[in-house]
Amino acid sequence: MTDTVDEVDLPYDDDDDASQQEKIEALQERLEVLEDQNEEMRDKLLDANAENNKYQQKLERLTHENKKLKQSPLFVATVQELTDEGVVIKQHGNNQEALTEVTDEMRDDLEPDSRVAVNNSLSIVKRLDDETDVRARVMQVDQSPDVTYADIGGIEEQMEEVRETVELPLKSPEMFEDVGIDPPSGVLLHGPPGTGKTMLAKAVANQTDATFIKMAGSELVHKFIGEGSKLVRDLFELARNEEPAVVFIDEIDAIAAKRTDSKTSGDAEVQRTMMQLLSEMDGFDERGEIRLIAATNRFDMLDRAILRPGRFDRLIEVPKPDYEGRKQIFQIHTRGMNVADDVDFERLAGDIDEASGADVKAICTEAGMFAIRDDRTEVRMGDFTDAWEKIESEESDAQDVSPTYA
Repeated sequence: MTDTVDEVDLPYDDDDDASQQEKIEALQERLEVLEDQNEEMRDKLLDANAENNKYQQKLERLTHENKKLKQSPLFVATVQELTDEGVVIKQHGNNQEALTEVTDEMRDDLEPDSRVAVNNSLSIVKRLDDETDVRARVMQVDQSPDVTYADIGGIEEQMEEVRETVELPLKSPEMFEDVGIDPPSGVLLHGPPGTGKTMLAKAVANQTDATFIKMAGSELVHKFIGEGSKLVRDLFELARNEEPAVVFIDEIDAIAAKRTDSKTSGDAEVQRTMMQLLSEMDGFDERGEIRLIAATNRFDMLDRAILRPGRFDRLIEVPKPDYEGRKQIFQIHTRGMNVADDVDFERLAGDIDEASGADVKAICTEAGMFAIRDDRTEVRMGDFTDAWEKIESEESDAQDVSPTYA
């Protein structure tokens, strides 16, 4: 009789079973190692792909730059006239004129004096933005100064004239239309240093919503021929584009001094710059909603042409403050100071009869420094008198010093 499967006794070895178990564990450990290596290789692959993308982008950029370098350069030209046959342009530099055709779409975007880019065949490629010197744009004030009319003392009459000349036409132009007159075009502030001329201009910038453009006359003086006059043109072009606008020229005597017979190239360039300024102030073209403020300490040096009505309709002298003005300026500059009860502003104002507004401010600052040196938080009357004596002594020493040359 044949035995069934269930009845057959299979050989069983405990040692073989343990060996199999060890192999399984070894394979599992090996599997874990391979999985870790696989994960590491996957990370490296991702890093390699990212690096490849970076180099691919760099390659595309360099290829694009190389292509641009191989292209022919474009030339700048100005549109002279639009005719039925095409557009007449004048190339900058050689003044070569040419007639070229343009598409209807580009023609609608062009007008006389437009700046365009042309290729070697003098075909118009694109229109360029209007040219304005970056130095002119830097002179535009983006943030209003923190000076107000309340911070200025002793020159109320001059302040009212400036407001009538500059601020009122910008805020209420209808008042001048109702009367039937043109508003004053500009105001020239002149007087000794430190009397508040620049502060007046800052207060105007603070109180009006007009674009405020400031410059110093010395910034318009340049070495190369034509640079100064070009900057003047760009400044007024910027003002016209940003109307209403206020243009403030400090130290205008640097470019508006009396003309002489000097033949030096430097003097000739300054005179060219002044002629351009005169043209912009009262030339053939309308100035528009642009108000002009200028300041100088040397009124006697200015050329008569710039002083005539139509350029500066108001010539306002800003003198040193009188007794009441000095007292008011003391009160303005000590508003935030911890002043002792013994401080007598009336006496101080009477003792410094030759002081300017800037001197009064310096006295207040120096008096505060005396208090700080004594480790005090309160400023006393003696601090103010000592401060004035110190400032007087420094001014006297400065006047006595004369230059020496080796």
